[in-house]
This record gives sequence, structure tokens and C-alpha cells, in this order.
Amino acid sequence: MAKPQKHSKPSSRNNNNNNNLKPKTKSSKKLKKPKQKLPPPPPPPPAAPELLTTASQQVQFFIEQYQSANGIQLSSLELESFTDACIVKLSESIPQDVSNLSEHMKASFGSSWKEALCKKQLPGKSCEPGSPSLLTISLSALRSLELFRGLKPFTKECPAAKLFAKHLKIEEQVSCLKNHVNVACGTPSRIKKLIDMEALGLSRLSVVVLDMHTDVKGFSLFSIPQIRDEFWELYTTHFHQRLLDGSLRICLYGTIDANNFRRRMKGKSEADE
Repeated sequence: MAKPQKHSKPSSRNNNNNNNLKPKTKSSKKLKKPKQKLPPPPPPPPAAPELLTTASQQVQFFIEQYQSANGIQLSSLELESFTDACIVKLSESIPQDVSNLSEHMKASFGSSWKEALCKKQLPGKSCEPGSPSLLTISLSALRSLELFRGLKPFTKECPAAKLFAKHLKIEEQVSCLKNHVNVACGTPSRIKKLIDMEALGLSRLSVVVLDMHTDVKGFSLFSIPQIRDEFWELYTTHFHQRLLDGSLRICLYGTIDANNFRRRMKGKSEADE
């Protein structure tokens, strides 16, 4: 009699095949990763400031400042008196910082720079005491002192005069101006006071440096109301006519951002309305 055949167990291989035949559940599907959003493109870099470098641009800037501060509008005839010759043209290849101030001033005085800026009064030669050839005007005593240090190459033989109020008594400055002076650095208020006292003379003055440096808050000689008013009072009283007749030149020392100037003027005009 034949023995009944035993059913063999399905192999693991068959089990795997059977499993593969089973419908896949949703959980077995691969989850799609969400698309990562690309960061927005960086904003374009700000446009480089438009700097006033030519004499014509600086003359126009000076005129606009003069009219705005004094609330006047010059006539066409008066405007003709302001020429490029009123401005000291500085080299664009040398940065306009404190360390280079003496080099710029050498160039502005030309071949006579040693005679005008360095030498002592010669014995027997008459020269009005306390009358510098070069005068720098800044918004503060601290800044005036920085420019004073920048002019050290000129002050070895003939000391310069510090014409600001901080830590300096006016009597000391009057005493200093009784001597021969080639260079002086100061602030508008004290300079005007010394001129009015006839301690500071202007007979030799040929270049006035207006410091265009801005402080940490972005203010300058022309934008701090009190300092600005003091400067323009000094200018109109003692410098304006000499500038127009050609015996005096103005040097705007430092970079002047035309865009920033226009924004300030626009804000001022809107505030006045």
C-alpha cells in the first residue's frame, strides 16, 4: 500500500515572492520631500555716492549752501561773481584725509608754499603779526586739533595758532597772535571773535579750508544749525567780498556726497512748508 505523500513547507524564497505580490499599503510609499524654497536674491548694492569733485560742482554746492543758510536768492549778476577760481582744486589721486592735508596745501600754494606756510618772520622785515596765510575751519575743537596735527610739517619753525574755545582761554590766543603766524586752525565762533577784537589779522590770508568731515551722527560744518549760522556770519562779514575779488580762495576739504546733500535740502524744504 502506498504511503501518503507529505506536503513540503513552502520555502522562504516562495514566501518572499508571495509577499512581493501583496498590494503595497500607503505607508510603504516613499514620502516626497517638500521642495525647499530658495532664499530671495540679495538686494542690489547701493549706488556709489555722487561725489562733487570738479571746481564747478563745488562752486554750485557752496552757492546752494550760502543761499539756503541765509534765506536768499542770488541774482544772475551776483552768481557770475562766483567762478571756478574761487575754489582750490585738489588732486583726486591723493585721499583727502588728515594725514594728507599738508601735501594738498603745498600743492595749493604752489612754489611759494615754504615762504607762506613755514618760514619765520625775517628780522627787519615788516609783517602784520597774527595774520596767517592758511586758516582751517572745523565744526568742533576736537576736529580742529586733528587738522592742526595734520599740518605739523609746516609748524616746526613757526608755530600754528589754535583758535577754538575748549581748554584755551581767549587771552592766551590773543597773546599767541601777537607773533608771526602762518597757519591757524579753529571754529567759526572763536575765529570771528578774535577778528572782531583785531587780534587775528587777514592781510596775508589766501586760503580758507572748510572741513567737510562729518561726525558720527552724520553732521558737518554746514548742517549743525548753531555752527552753520556762526560760520555764515563769519563768512559774510569777513570773507565774502575777498572771495569775489579774487584775493581769497575756499578749499572744501573732504568728500562731499551730493545725494546726501540733496536729501538734506529736500527734508529742510519740506519742514519749512
